[in-house]
Order: sequence, then C-alpha cells, then structure tokens
Amino acid sequence: MSLLSNSQEINTIDSTSSFAVSKFSRIIMRYLEDFQSGNYLNLIIVCIGTDRSTGDSLGPLTGYKLSSLLKSYPNVHVLGTLEEPIHAKNLSDKIKMINENYNNSFIIAIDACLGAINRIGYITIHNGPLKPGTGVHKDLPHIGNIHITGVVNLSGFMEYIILQNTRLNTVMKMAEVLASSISYSVWKVSNSSLPKLQNQNP
Repeated sequence: MSLLSNSQEINTIDSTSSFAVSKFSRIIMRYLEDFQSGNYLNLIIVCIGTDRSTGDSLGPLTGYKLSSLLKSYPNVHVLGTLEEPIHAKNLSDKIKMINENYNNSFIIAIDACLGAINRIGYITIHNGPLKPGTGVHKDLPHIGNIHITGVVNLSGFMEYIILQNTRLNTVMKMAEVLASSISYSVWKVSNSSLPKLQNQNP
C-alpha cells in the first residue's frame, strides 16, 4: 500500500472513464517501447498486495487477471496473484528471487494507494521504483523501473480500517482496466517491428 503525492501527474487516468483502457494503453506502450529498445531480457510485472484486505487487493487481482492473459509470452512474467500474493512479509524474498533468476529485467510494480477523496479510482504510472508500505507507515524495499498505483480510498487517518472498508467494486474496476490495458499494450508492442516481445500463440 503506497501513498499518492499531491503533485499533478500527466500519466493519470480515471478508471471509471469510458475510454480508460484505450488511454492507459497508450501511456503503457510508451514505457514498453523503452523496454523494447533497452538492454532487457525479461519484462516482469510485480503485483503487490494481499487478498486479506479489500483495499490492498488491487495488486493480486490484477496479477490474477494478467497471469492468464500474458501466459503465452515467454519473457513476460507476472508475479503476485490471488493464489501467491506478494506482500510485506515476503517482498524481500521475492526481490531476491527476481535478482537471482531473471537477468536484465525491466520491472513494472503495481500497488494500491491512498489519496484525496476526489482521486479515488484514478490510476497513475510513475517513473522510478515503487515505495510500498508508505500508505500504512511501513518501511519496505523499493522495486521497479516504473510503477503503477491506483487510489482505492481516502488517506489521512486509520489507514488499516479504511483499507478494510474499501469497496470491492472500486478495486475490481481498476484491476480490470489495468489488466486490459497492460495485456493489450504487450500484444500491440509484440506485433511491432521490434521483436523482443513475442507471443507464442498469435
């Protein structure tokens, strides 16, 4: 669980918008082009959170959806699902595993966050690593070349109670937008002139 800053972000969309998937897909593709043109062998999508808390389940829900959508891409790896979530207790071990098993990886980290009431439902891509746990005052390892956060509820007080009382409908809609946008972007880039992302089942 991260904490969204008050700064205005141009790489932000409202997940309730009718054009959320198409808009966010275009944003993601810009970053995937950086992956394609860089010295990277693997694309790793790390979805952080737990299914034990509605508000913190954005990552595992997104990972659950992406794991089936991206399974035909041999160098795209989705970590953090409903079955095997990545959370505060195992994040360090997962980062160690990634470093040991995946060379030259471009990592996209995904996490829920808390923010202003008028930003609930908004999804943002940020440059640089994710700082998970800031929304609930935890000091956890940073991860990601870029990271994606979705505002699931209001920040400022009683964060754990707020997370437990977050609407599942809000989180599910955001997870659907994320999964659809990312999978479409990977497919689109795999059909470009750059051959790094290849679908085994075209």
